[in-house]
Amino acid sequence: MDPMTQSAQISSSQGFADGQNSAAKESKMSDSFLSSSPVSLIQSPQVNDLIHWRDPKKSGVVFGLSMLLLLSLAAFSVISVVSYLLLALLCVTITFRIYKSVVQAVQKSSDGHPFKSLIDKDVSIPPETFRKHVDASLTYINRALKQMSRLFLVEDLVDSLKLAVVMWLFTYVGAVFNGITILILANILLFAVPPIYEKNKTQIDQYIDLARTQVNTTMAK
Repeated sequence: MDPMTQSAQISSSQGFADGQNSAAKESKMSDSFLSSSPVSLIQSPQVNDLIHWRDPKKSGVVFGLSMLLLLSLAAFSVISVVSYLLLALLCVTITFRIYKSVVQAVQKSSDGHPFKSLIDKDVSIPPETFRKHVDASLTYINRALKQMSRLFLVEDLVDSLKLAVVMWLFTYVGAVFNGITILILANILLFAVPPIYEKNKTQIDQYIDLARTQVNTTMAK
């Protein structure tokens, strides 16, 4: 085999290997993005059990706290809500610390700091975990930027017109609701719809099929 042919084959093999490595990297990034996306989060077993009220006490606590937080944000500023939350947490920890100190002084015990196990716990974020989430976020940001560029620079006229119609409809939504109100409604629906659908799945699926058939018929006409 002559040197030129051998060199061409080596270059071709290297190019193929680089292409496979690039594809594998993109696939890994995509899997990382999907695993950290909100849809994947909602489909996780823990969240699924919460919104389906498998454990009513736990679901009730999460729903109540989330509603309390959203209602607080609706009534007060974000700075006030965060300040009150941190102040309440400090009041609880300081009170407990003083209480345990008094008990130890009365009982003459040497149990030490009541939060020693939590203080000694490592709360630092591993570099691998940080890089993983940064890579996933970067993939999401790049996709969003590419999509925005495609829509706002009118690469596809139909898609840009669809976006304009959606934004026009959102102006009416914004006139009626603000962001916090929409989040409150979304939180209520998130905890109310899954159990209702689970109990009446057959009837709801029938109505959805009828509605889909009607929409398809109308679109065809």
